Amino acid sequence: MKACLEGVANYILADYLRWSDFDKSKRVAKYVENGVMELMPIADKKHYAFKYVNCHPHNPAKGLSTVIAFGALVDVSTGMPMAISELTLTTAFRTAATSALAAKYLARKNSRSMALVGNGSQAEFQALAFHYLLGIEEIRLFDKDRQASEKLAANLAHTGMKFVIASDVASAVKGVDIVTTVTAEYAKAHIVTPEMVEPGMHINAVGGDSPGKTELHPAILSMGPVFVEFEEQTRIEGELQNVAPDFPVVHLWEVFGKTKPGRSHEEDITIFDSVGFALEDYSAMLFMRDAAKELGLMQSISLVPELADPKDLFAYLGVGSSIPVLMDKVPVEVR
Repeated sequence: MKACLEGVANYILADYLRWSDFDKSKRVAKYVENGVMELMPIADKKHYAFKYVNCHPHNPAKGLSTVIAFGALVDVSTGMPMAISELTLTTAFRTAATSALAAKYLARKNSRSMALVGNGSQAEFQALAFHYLLGIEEIRLFDKDRQASEKLAANLAHTGMKFVIASDVASAVKGVDIVTTVTAEYAKAHIVTPEMVEPGMHINAVGGDSPGKTELHPAILSMGPVFVEFEEQTRIEGELQNVAPDFPVVHLWEVFGKTKPGRSHEEDITIFDSVGFALEDYSAMLFMRDAAKELGLMQSISLVPELADPKDLFAYLGVGSSIPVLMDKVPVEVR
């Protein structure tokens, strides 16, 4: 787990540092009554990549995951698919790795404690990323379903981290270095409010990732600089929905490239308005492909026809040779 999170984070950082190499666009979404389905494309000169992902919060009641995803890497020079991957599990890795990577630049260097509000399917990955990549040792847990917090603490008991299950959000965030929110409800919620925020905190808002779905009281965004992945997408889907269209932000690629500062002082409050961006999926798929190759886990599948004559698709059906064709009787017009 540690090596995987580190690998994904390193690939993401390397790709953010070449931000201008990518042809970027916000994701294409189809909103339905109880969820959303999205396509997330991105490309550079070598690869075209996409992820299909959904979010249906009521799925667990049907025995299905809230989030389901898959994607592909394509060779730009030929258009041939190079790899197809599940991305449900990989999305959890890339989201957690991005959170921890951003916190390396935005949180206080001596951060050791974090509140984790929302303890569903993404939560263990967030906890592990902050533990392995930032050295977080104590995590305060809160979820409206206490069993979700108990599940997380049991799943990660082997790590040696200290888990404290809080009775409410305010007691969970009190005195911690980092606050991570990763809730699933579709609402413009005020899960964290201004009076809960203390000097020096880094806020990692992960759960607000679609129109009408946010987690922070809007006033919090004015308490410190707000950092984003891809501004065009974040203004539609992130916490920025709740502020003016010209509200100032700083881009992660600028911080990673050190052209703009992240945290300037110990007492600064920093906010990462995380919505997830296609570049991170691109990076995660590349890492997973490379790791799978190294471990001998890649499988070859027949996805596109292999043609003896690339101009004769019909021959792939294997029926042409069994049908006698009298060429001199077939009218062909040549121009």
